[in-house]
Amino acid sequence: MQQHFSLADCDVVGFDLDHTLCRYHLPQSARLIYDSFAQYLVTEKGYDEDLLILAPDSLDFCCKGLVLDIEEGNFLKLAEDGTVLRASHGTKSMTFEEILENYGRREWKHFNTVSGMVSRTAKYYLYDNYFDLPGALLCARVVDSLDQHDGQKKYDFWKDMVAAIQHNYKISAFKEDCGTYFPEVKTHPDKYLQRCPESVKKWLKQLKNAGKILLLITSSHSDYCRLLCEHVLGNDFEEYFDILITNALKPGFFSHTPNQRPFRTLENDEEQEALLSLDKPGWYSQGNAIQLYDLLKKMTGKLDPKVVYFGDSMHSDIFPARHYSNWETVFILEELLGDEGTVPAKAESEPLEKKGKYEGDQLEVPYFVSKQWGSFFMDRVPGLENAEETLVHTWSCKCISTYSTIAIPSLEAIADLPLDYRFTRFSSDSSPTAGYYPSPPRALLPNEDSVTMK
Repeated sequence: MQQHFSLADCDVVGFDLDHTLCRYHLPQSARLIYDSFAQYLVTEKGYDEDLLILAPDSLDFCCKGLVLDIEEGNFLKLAEDGTVLRASHGTKSMTFEEILENYGRREWKHFNTVSGMVSRTAKYYLYDNYFDLPGALLCARVVDSLDQHDGQKKYDFWKDMVAAIQHNYKISAFKEDCGTYFPEVKTHPDKYLQRCPESVKKWLKQLKNAGKILLLITSSHSDYCRLLCEHVLGNDFEEYFDILITNALKPGFFSHTPNQRPFRTLENDEEQEALLSLDKPGWYSQGNAIQLYDLLKKMTGKLDPKVVYFGDSMHSDIFPARHYSNWETVFILEELLGDEGTVPAKAESEPLEKKGKYEGDQLEVPYFVSKQWGSFFMDRVPGLENAEETLVHTWSCKCISTYSTIAIPSLEAIADLPLDYRFTRFSSDSSPTAGYYPSPPRALLPNEDSVTMK
């Protein structure tokens, strides 16, 4: 595989919507998501009302890449070899001794399934995007509450949590003003949504003018997609894209066959009949990557058009687009702005990048920098019997270099570059930091007093 990647070489450029093209004010949206799940558990399922009260710094618990061991009520941060680096029971951090006692220094029992990107089973749940993440804090507090009142050893709250998620995010919720989430975003979009920077809009037009086919593929339903796009891109948002696909139900969009997941047309945001094939550009619902690719072949006149897809979820966007469709993938990773204070040089001269997002909110720093869980990318493991501690990559970090072509903090970070800019890609023959742009997270950079790498 060549060492460099350039958008100029791509025929098709695809985008996820939430947290990719549409960025959120994270502290505000996190609080709303937490409240929407907590309200449901308390009012519909009879959970403790204390869950509705949230201390200002408690969102520090939220960290992408955590896995909830459902039966044990434990949250785990995994190393690239599947061993447990840090853990908490409910919200309470476990000591190194407790981790050794519970999990040893061996691969976690479900690591094989989780590393195959099966993100949810009855046994565990992987938190890998900002829509899910506040639910991790809520589940941890539910465990604390159950321990306090019932002294439970095994936990069965998960079915209620799933019901809370479905209640708030189901397809009809937007139209019916159901749940807490959609009605609030509809009423106060500016509180939760960041408008798309002019540089990014200009860049999208530039891609189109260069003859690229532009796709929007989102699991959000068409009515919510319309609200987001009108707010962040403007009323003419449809002009930016050749094909819009909503309710895509990723990762199934990439892994399912045409029979399992046909495309459907839309009328007034209602899904219509299933299509036998995808014949022309336009706005569709559900669907699958196989029939989409057939249409892209027709549109480009090429047997093997080259597609790149931008997304923020390893499980729903990056892994399936690479694994099933062999597309190039650009991972949007806001943690690149937050890891140990690393910010792109450009952000210094743009107060909006730092100020506008969180101004006036108690949480002055983005909550993705977790003190409790440490770096998203690396962690230290104490040595046994006075041996020196070692520094190891997290499993999340390993996934980035395995499945992403490059990783960037936002679209804005690359919008001003020429389309033929050559990015160094992640690949097995180069350093594990090669694909990060504009710079690797500080945690991955060697420093003078660095300890031995595993």
